[in-house]
Amino acid sequence: MRLGLSARRFRTSALLPTFIAIGAASANAANAANAANAADVADDPCAGFKWDVSQERQLFAGKPDMVSAGKRQSKPAVLMPDRLFELRLAPHARVKFPVRPGLKGSTAGTYAGLAIIQPGVAGTYRIAVDQPLWIDVDLRGQLLPPKDFEGAHGCRTPRKIVEFELTGPQPYVLQFSGAKEPHMRVTVTREPGH
Repeated sequence: MRLGLSARRFRTSALLPTFIAIGAASANAANAANAANAADVADDPCAGFKWDVSQERQLFAGKPDMVSAGKRQSKPAVLMPDRLFELRLAPHARVKFPVRPGLKGSTAGTYAGLAIIQPGVAGTYRIAVDQPLWIDVDLRGQLLPPKDFEGAHGCRTPRKIVEFELTGPQPYVLQFSGAKEPHMRVTVTREPGH
């Protein structure tokens, strides 16, 4: 049996409130999920990272190895991957950087330091710190461009992560500058999934 035009319009118009109700329920569920996610971030500011930072979070939950950051390239602190370090920094003016830091603006009243890492294999490495500061990586007098970075305001475990592509087992100088505090915590990890 064929329905006339008015019968088809009736069936379509009769279903319209059902479609609207389903759409509204989906929108309400999405809004509730977004509100729950915002509440999680408000309760834990470290939940705001877009990346998987579970490796860094686990390291930052541990006890750090205490070391003094270098003031010149000939005496930097040595950092090992997958460990938490607390670096004692020096006033910025007392640090002799091998390459001028990329930090723009005044460094008055801030702290800085040098460290060295020597990764075992090439890959993307993350340098995570517990406060807002500038991170440069120097390879033989050239600053490497960061691959990516992310931060979470209000979080200190970690606060900021910068990724760099390191080409293999050679020494890289980490230049930390612009720190507001004389101590900082730092980890060096390989990007997850490698």
